[in-house]
Amino acid sequence: MEKKKERVLLHCCCAPDTTVPLMKLSMEGNEVLCAFYGSNIHPEEEYRWRLEEMKKVAAAFGADLKVLPYEPEEWLRFCRSLAGAREGGSRCGLCFALQLRAAARCAVEEGCESLCTTLTISPHKNPLLIHRIGRAIAEKTGLYWIEKTWRKNGGFLESVLESRRLGLRRQTYCGCVYSRKGDETA
Repeated sequence: MEKKKERVLLHCCCAPDTTVPLMKLSMEGNEVLCAFYGSNIHPEEEYRWRLEEMKKVAAAFGADLKVLPYEPEEWLRFCRSLAGAREGGSRCGLCFALQLRAAARCAVEEGCESLCTTLTISPHKNPLLIHRIGRAIAEKTGLYWIEKTWRKNGGFLESVLESRRLGLRRQTYCGCVYSRKGDETA
């Protein structure tokens, strides 16, 4: 008996981090809808650049791309009180929750059964925190959380190579104004 195709919404933080998760979820026989959330990305020019890169990745893999509303003021309103938090700390947890809530709403609207994220491919992100937040949000919205830590088994290196193959530029900061301050090249 053939496995029923599952409709999965893949929350995408950026194009390079989307390559491997999109490839692997598709190879598993899932119908993948990519949802790009960028309200945390600063400045707006950087957001527009990352959106164009996301369009390239979706086209390269033949995936549908849903662009979630760009609402940087909302993101700042939620995260401003944690401006001084260290990178990887409480501000990041709040940001992950904002991103995954927006993705879950989109998943429900689009008739997806499952939710997954590209965030866990980064060696700079805490996968345990991301999965805890993702499971809670998925449960509240009636979705199944696909708990994949994409950086395992060489996934991060594979994403670097795949990004190179596709001609993608790998950004040097997560996107938010606070992480950009710590980036010498931004």
